[in-house]
Amino acid sequence: QVQLVESGGGLVQAGGSLRLSCAASGSISTINNMGWYRQAPGKQRELVAAITSGGSTNYADFVKGRFTISRDNAKKTVYLQMNGLKAEDTAVYYCNAMVLRRGIEMRGQYEYWGQGTQVTVSS
Repeated sequence: QVQLVESGGGLVQAGGSLRLSCAASGSISTINNMGWYRQAPGKQRELVAAITSGGSTNYADFVKGRFTISRDNAKKTVYLQMNGLKAEDTAVYYCNAMVLRRGIEMRGQYEYWGQGTQVTVSS
């Protein structure tokens, strides 16, 4: 199996910064795309940022210029640096990874989610 473990959430004042981390472990051959999603109370889960194995990135318009996604392939870890946080960024943030599992690569990639980490921004 594959596990994604997130860390780095918490409470911060508006204008502050947080850095989220998500480490993958388990029976992994290759990790393709990785990403961060978020879900606020009463709202649908939405994409925040994504990054390919080669380092190409994609951001939601509402975080462009404030958030930066990066990854360390050797550590199987993806990061989300969040600067200039706003109250509307308050949500549970989830890590996502598309994984080729060791020994069964021919079955294609599997999608995995982390357990979520709470980010609360006070105004």
